[in-house]
Amino acid sequence: MRKIHLLPNLITLGNSFCGLLAIAKGIDALAFAQTDPGVFYSKMESACWLIFVGMLFDAFDGKVARMVGGSSAFGAQLDSFSDMLSFGIAPAVLAKILIEHEGPAFGYTVHPRLHFVAAAVFSIMAILRLARFNLETEPDESAHQFFKGLPSPGAAGALCSSMLMYLVLRDPGIENSEGSRTPLGMVLSSFPDLSHSHGLVWFLPFLALCLPGLGFLMVSRVRYVHMTSFLAGRGQFVTLVVLVVAAFCLYTAPVLAMFLVFNVYVIAGLLLSLRKRPQTEAEAGA
Repeated sequence: MRKIHLLPNLITLGNSFCGLLAIAKGIDALAFAQTDPGVFYSKMESACWLIFVGMLFDAFDGKVARMVGGSSAFGAQLDSFSDMLSFGIAPAVLAKILIEHEGPAFGYTVHPRLHFVAAAVFSIMAILRLARFNLETEPDESAHQFFKGLPSPGAAGALCSSMLMYLVLRDPGIENSEGSRTPLGMVLSSFPDLSHSHGLVWFLPFLALCLPGLGFLMVSRVRYVHMTSFLAGRGQFVTLVVLVVAAFCLYTAPVLAMFLVFNVYVIAGLLLSLRKRPQTEAEAGA
């Protein structure tokens, strides 16, 4: 029997734990929805942040495995199953919970089966994307420069950051840190009527459409840059500067920073793909 290194696999299981805990937080939020709406928003916010914590585990498990010489087929499969749970199933469940809880408050009513189908499409496409990734990814370094299709953490990040943005706009009180409002919370406090604005209703169909939209992007052939490899290729100094700037942005306005980073990443991949397609067709015609 091959030796299974414990540390990288424990880190991978940490990703799974975050996904399971996020789902549990979503269920708990529903339990408090009628008695204490504030708790609903707080627990949903915690659930979304747990998905991002899972991304940290996912980012480091492979690196730790290579450092300790513990890369294995078992670890690769465990990583895929963990990603399926944390980035495929948990975000879809949270989105369905949020949409169906908030819809009646704004008069947004769509048959629950449609929301289930949208969530199921996201989850199933994530599963298919991970299965294809396992079969098609080559061990050479060039295969890790780009993704074929939107990576599942990127899709989960775009969805969860959008949910976080809605939650903060709906209940600015959750934007607190160590007993004081965050910079974003201070800005939102200047608009006390924003949390009840009917304009927020557009977030709900937007989230519902994001589920299948992001799902199909995951199984598409749209090329997305592998950000870790991209930064590493720019040299240590540039990487250090980017990390410092990112840390300050996250400290100052974490929700807004995550919303912009993940959604810009999704849109940038689409725009670059559309830009390169006419060039490829012109070269083929020539």
